[in-house]
Amino acid sequence: MLTDAKLRSLKRQGTLYRVADRDGLCVEIPPEGSLCWRFRYRYQNRAKMISLGLYPAVSLAMARERLNNARALLTRGLDPSAERQSARRSVSKELDHFSSQRRSRRKVC
Repeated sequence: MLTDAKLRSLKRQGTLYRVADRDGLCVEIPPEGSLCWRFRYRYQNRAKMISLGLYPAVSLAMARERLNNARALLTRGLDPSAERQSARRSVSKELDHFSSQRRSRRKVC
């Protein structure tokens, strides 16, 4: 399992590599050097992967919490990636509705 000290000691290499934590959680280190949390899982017999955020903005504890939330969706038979996309679409629709209301309320000179 990963620790904060081990995460800080990870260095970039010439190619992308991953270091596993547990239950499909891993940290991905591309040649550019940014550390990205990833959850690798299988849904309907297909390998999938979602991003859980960038380290250090997303701590190890927070990444594990996000992992548990995604695994809970899987146990209910839902695809975490599809759920995230539908949530983003609904937020986008709400923002579009809000901005259109705001434009209609503006006074025209």
